[in-house]
Amino acid sequence: MRDHKTPRLTVDGVIVEKGKILLVRRNIEPFKGYWVFPGGHVEYGERVEDALKREMKEELGISVMIRKLIGVYSDPKRDPRGHTVTIAFLLERTGGEIQIDWEASEYKFFPLDRLPRKIGFDHRKIIRDTRTILKEE
Repeated sequence: MRDHKTPRLTVDGVIVEKGKILLVRRNIEPFKGYWVFPGGHVEYGERVEDALKREMKEELGISVMIRKLIGVYSDPKRDPRGHTVTIAFLLERTGGEIQIDWEASEYKFFPLDRLPRKIGFDHRKIIRDTRTILKEE
């Protein structure tokens, strides 16, 4: 078998409460200081749904339920570290109070019509797709 590169698989969690969307300010590169969705890499042998629940627990200290698939985002340039493919899910918080870990310096719920200027990765596109889904509900 020839050696070949494959993209890394990641997950992103979108939480909307009372018309506001949750973003965290990254405390690490890439996009340090930018606002992004909480999420992370899927571990080998892990289902993406389980990875997302694990990441929400690790990064935010909360339990979540998956409401809906938002989309799959695979632009090879979406992450400056290399080709990643992310699966973004709309979530509902089911337990816990938000307590950020070392990867983020703060969190905030932003009104969908007043987003921060500095949004990392391709998360602005994910926000647009989330708006479309919310309008359809």
